[in-house]
Amino acid sequence: MFTQIILFILDTVCGFLTLALLVRFAMQWARAPFRNPLGQFIVAVTDWMVRPLRRLIPGLFGLDLASLLLAWLWQVAYQGIALGFSGVLHAVSPAPTLVVALLALLEMAKISLYLVMGAVIVSAVFSWVNPYAPLADVFNTMTRPLLRPFRRIIPPIGGVDLSPLALLLVLQIALFVVANLRNSVLPLILMS
Repeated sequence: MFTQIILFILDTVCGFLTLALLVRFAMQWARAPFRNPLGQFIVAVTDWMVRPLRRLIPGLFGLDLASLLLAWLWQVAYQGIALGFSGVLHAVSPAPTLVVALLALLEMAKISLYLVMGAVIVSAVFSWVNPYAPLADVFNTMTRPLLRPFRRIIPPIGGVDLSPLALLLVLQIALFVVANLRNSVLPLILMS
């Protein structure tokens, strides 16, 4: 029971920091404004990690690689600790280390998909309830590039934009793929 509590706390902390770093990455990728409560919160939570690492890892093509690397490292730490506590990892060797790195990448992909799903839902709700809310512009900026291909294919029906539903469907399918990949990677740990 004590192990479960520790793992729950670690999962919450690592998951929160991973999500915050991925939000920072996504906001910079979409060129969303940081001069709002969400942007300032994200900067306050992640700046202590990102700024020092940016000296070593510069951005590339406008992408914040330091935030992305840190998000992955938080997941590597959690996956390694969780597998160590479960007794699956007995020693550090190349095969389990690569599997932990891959599991962390898959977990980061899952969190990213949930982030996009949440942003799409919040953006849609803002468009119905209050399109001029201060945070509406942030969510619209983050989701617009992802919705653009769907908007080209799916015209509005009766003035209602159905492209968020199509994107959510694709994201849900991607979550199934990530879950299946994770389930196929886990036996590799047991073999090593």
